[in-house]
Amino acid sequence: MSAPNKSYDPVEVEALKPEEIERMRDEALAAFAAAGDLDTLQEAKVAHTGGASPLALANREIGALPPHAKAAAGKLVGQARGAVNKALAARQVELEAERDARVLVEEAVDVTLPHDRVPAGARHPLTTMMERVADVFVSMGYEIAEGPEVEAEWFNFDALNFTPDHPARQMQDTFFVQGAKGARGAEGSGDESGVVLRTHTSPVQARAMLDREPPVYIVCPGRVYRTDELDATHTPVFHQIELLAIDEGLTMADLKGTLDHMVRSLFGADMKTRLRPNFFPFTEPSAEMDMLCYVCKGESVGNPDRPCRTCSSEGWIELGGCGMVNPRVLTACGVDPQKYSGFAFGFGIERMLMFRHNVEDMRDMVEGDVRFTRPFGMEI
Repeated sequence: MSAPNKSYDPVEVEALKPEEIERMRDEALAAFAAAGDLDTLQEAKVAHTGGASPLALANREIGALPPHAKAAAGKLVGQARGAVNKALAARQVELEAERDARVLVEEAVDVTLPHDRVPAGARHPLTTMMERVADVFVSMGYEIAEGPEVEAEWFNFDALNFTPDHPARQMQDTFFVQGAKGARGAEGSGDESGVVLRTHTSPVQARAMLDREPPVYIVCPGRVYRTDELDATHTPVFHQIELLAIDEGLTMADLKGTLDHMVRSLFGADMKTRLRPNFFPFTEPSAEMDMLCYVCKGESVGNPDRPCRTCSSEGWIELGGCGMVNPRVLTACGVDPQKYSGFAFGFGIERMLMFRHNVEDMRDMVEGDVRFTRPFGMEI
């Protein structure tokens, strides 16, 4: 029996032949040299150095060789992969240098050219809208009145004829800053007032009647707070503007004429208003004010061929509440209801901004994105 033939190699791997390894190396070097930009070089890198590249697959075949052949094959594959990685790094340095030089030329800035380095700003449209509405009434002889945003319950509720058990006084509607036993609900005694974030600008009207002698003609713009969730049509912090007129002989006709003038000044000379009966504690009689739809002008009503999304084809848009000042409010604020009468109305600035400029989401008004405010410009 003859001894084992250790020089005989029963395994022959095609991918590990020296000529094959040289061919793989040369293909990789050619691909790197042909890459004209970094993106193309990245594709060549994946193809020739990645886990599925020919040299990587050949390296895995070394395990099929007998022990005495593994060292030579490993050295051959390692040298080829080293040459490939070196060529890749060198080509990447060249292409990055070309890119940087090209950027310096293509993106060069002539610093000697005249340019306004201060970008054009923009006022927030809520501020502009509130001032525009206030200007309408100032031109009619009204005076701007302001008051605190942190308000006593008496001014916010009691003086305005809100009963102690009125739903608006509950915690789900009002932010209470300081606890109070009374004026909070049915369990309260009503003899102790707390402190709240004002839920409307009407407390300014109460303060004005207490501080001034009639006649009183004021408009009260400002920020108010309610426990609403922030969504497309609601926000816990928003803006209102209210009007109060106290004088001898004022009637609903004066209120209607004032509303008509406001709407025409803001939306156009052909706009109209209407009043619908409603109830508010601080006015009697009370009404909901609607204005003619500024988009369809009422032509969508009963006209399926011309639907209007703005007013839902109703022809009218609800704007706010109004009415004659309740005699109880006059009495609470020291005004003789036998001698004087008055009217008041109020509406939300955000709602009017949505109507006037077709703003679909109220969150855009409060998120602070300059892309929302910039189109409104710097109107003063």
